[in-house]
Amino acid sequence: MTDDSRTGPPRSGGERETLRAFLDYHRATLAMKCEGLDDEQLRQRSMPPSTLSLLGLVRHMAEVERAWFRRVFEDHEAPMVWSDRIDFQAAYDASASTRAEAFGAWEAEVEHSRRIERQADSLDLTGLQPRWGQDVSLRMVMVHVLLEYGRHNGHADFLREGVDGTVGA
Repeated sequence: MTDDSRTGPPRSGGERETLRAFLDYHRATLAMKCEGLDDEQLRQRSMPPSTLSLLGLVRHMAEVERAWFRRVFEDHEAPMVWSDRIDFQAAYDASASTRAEAFGAWEAEVEHSRRIERQADSLDLTGLQPRWGQDVSLRMVMVHVLLEYGRHNGHADFLREGVDGTVGA
């Protein structure tokens, strides 16, 4: 991997700025774990029969961003990127995917999510979570997506070590 160019979250500050910074930090972490790898390396699976790969994680996080920002606050019927139904597992199979395809979709969803968050008057903005049939706040969505990145970046550590052939890097 290249040098760590991520901007860390603030040591103090308001709730919104802190949530925004932590989300961007974790988004940058996923991108950093994929730096310098070609399509084949990005598609390398953790271990059979799992389809989990770094590219699959990028695709999955595009689905997460879409499901939790776009579908909640703008278009409850927006189709998922890689499945006809709400199937987050479908994104993990990146066997025929490329960096350009996966990162293009993920980066577009991240920018869409950032726009939604920045245009909201407050973290108290609510939208309908269509899978639950209940309203959720922007605050809850940001925390949930942050937790998704935290969990999946742990997987990305493991996957990157497998590609690099290192342990504890």
